[in-house]
Amino acid sequence: MKITLLCIGKTDDKFIQEGIDKYLKRLKHYITFQIVVIPDIKNVKNLSESQQKEKEAEAFKKHISTLDHVVLLDERGKEYRSLEFSSFIEKKMVAGVQHVVFLIGGPYGFSDEIKQRANSFVSLSKMTFSHQMVRLFFVEQIYRAFTIMKGEPYHHE
Repeated sequence: MKITLLCIGKTDDKFIQEGIDKYLKRLKHYITFQIVVIPDIKNVKNLSESQQKEKEAEAFKKHISTLDHVVLLDERGKEYRSLEFSSFIEKKMVAGVQHVVFLIGGPYGFSDEIKQRANSFVSLSKMTFSHQMVRLFFVEQIYRAFTIMKGEPYHHE
């Protein structure tokens, strides 16, 4: 199985990127994982919220195939404890899913079209985080999920 994280806009904060890189390096031992950064939408001042979400949807769709299992990271999604999230990932692997694509939306969330395309919605927290911080939290949770699957001592419970 392959996992991709699709997100809008690059990470500007060096400390966040360093954290992401740390977990990306660790993940290489478990799974093919990539982060695809879609450039920020241009001229957003001239766009309504729905127009911005539609432009982001067009950009997302270029990176999603009909066979992909699409998961939106959304504050209204299902919340998992780390053990449960690990199980969620493992079930996709056992079911033979070839590619799981997680999406982090722009500042206004996702268009209706992207919501309808999604197979699942996952929330990392009821709190709202910056899009950059979510990337770091998410990559760490993917790493944690694989250490749980392998019975390694990273996660304590």
